[in-house]
Amino acid sequence: MVVDDMSTSRGLITQALDNFGVQNVSTAEDGTSALQLLARSPVHLVISDYNMPNMDGLKLLHNLRAGPKTKGVGFILITGRAEQQIIDYGKKLGMNNYLKKPFQPDELRKCIETVVGPL
Repeated sequence: MVVDDMSTSRGLITQALDNFGVQNVSTAEDGTSALQLLARSPVHLVISDYNMPNMDGLKLLHNLRAGPKTKGVGFILITGRAEQQIIDYGKKLGMNNYLKKPFQPDELRKCIETVVGPL
């Protein structure tokens, strides 16, 4: 699942995933919508923007880790603000990896592969 409030960013990530051969990618425009979708249809990996209205990426991660059905979901945070305190807090919450914007598709692929293995 790709979670980002910017449709352009969601599109770029889903296009890259499609090029990697990843299928059945769902999207959400914020953390609240993502949680609602995940309650109905679980996923293996969430790639989430950090800065979103309503619920930022780390609050989404906190909610995922608190849920019995979502606590084991892989989580990658994408942020333009890769400040150490954000990264440290994400790791404390159980973030699997992160990627700083802007990034190239091959960087996204490597980031994903460290979480789920070769694509």
